[in-house]
Amino acid sequence: MKPSPVLLVDAASLYYRAFHGVPDRRRDPAAPPNNAVRGLLDMTASLLTARGASGLAMCWDEDWRPAFRVEALPSYKEHRLAEGEEKAEDTPPDLVPQVPVICELLAALGIARIGSPGHEADDVLGTLASSLAGQVPVEVVTGDRDLFQLVDDELDVRVVYTARGGVRDADAVDCSWLQQRYGVASGERYADLAVLRGDASDGLPGVRGIGEKTAAALLEEFGSLAGIQQAVTSGDPRIKGARRARLEEGAGYLAAAPRVVHVVRDAPLRLLGGAGPIGPVADPLGAVALPVEVADPDTLEALRQSHDLGGSVDRVLAALGLA
Repeated sequence: MKPSPVLLVDAASLYYRAFHGVPDRRRDPAAPPNNAVRGLLDMTASLLTARGASGLAMCWDEDWRPAFRVEALPSYKEHRLAEGEEKAEDTPPDLVPQVPVICELLAALGIARIGSPGHEADDVLGTLASSLAGQVPVEVVTGDRDLFQLVDDELDVRVVYTARGGVRDADAVDCSWLQQRYGVASGERYADLAVLRGDASDGLPGVRGIGEKTAAALLEEFGSLAGIQQAVTSGDPRIKGARRARLEEGAGYLAAAPRVVHVVRDAPLRLLGGAGPIGPVADPLGAVALPVEVADPDTLEALRQSHDLGGSVDRVLAALGLA
């Protein structure tokens, strides 16, 4: 019998999805907004039940636009900056007060929330997946295709991709899925494809004129981005004409973009409580273990009442086996 997976959740991906997808049903306009909170709790309950998880971690952006990525490529996420701000992300006003509530709820439930100073959730996911791979099956839950690079069939690391079908009908992304959808047969090769293709939503221009199909064909022929770059610089006759010109034109971008696209696999991880950091993660497998009891029943009940979360709290408690 296959072991139960550990779920590593891209928290912001899910609470943004909840905010935009769950109706605001407040009966009292003066009541605090709660749709992102309710949605995240309900999605967590669904994931735990459907995936039969043995562990769970909510992976957090401690820095949504890290300096090391901006230094490599200044356009990275530049268009998402709040107007007049140098660092703050443009966030919907009704979502802003819900994020601290999510933090408090996770702490009260005893669900691990893990971050890394100066890093995005992607790097937390990459580091945890690398730490746990080979010990337990790992499922990375996200709506962000950037994380397809973590897929590794040999180490039993897959992505539960929520962008198309949500949590209930998520795509189970393994190497076969990547081959069928993108023409690349590994997470590592997907990362190279992502560099070549670019991603306007992250401010990555890609190489002009090189789309997914061309990128996949080049990677099939030359094995990797490094192989393509070597072929261009060495004058390999298999790359010629407009394609060579475009790759030469994009050489500066191709030198910088991997630093932006590739997730960090060795970020310094720390546990985050309701109000901030608790301490370093010394034992990743122990850190992501499901709670055996509610960590703070009084806070959980207070948040349930103040934010009208009754049904959602009940569902996640039942899914955790704590009802």
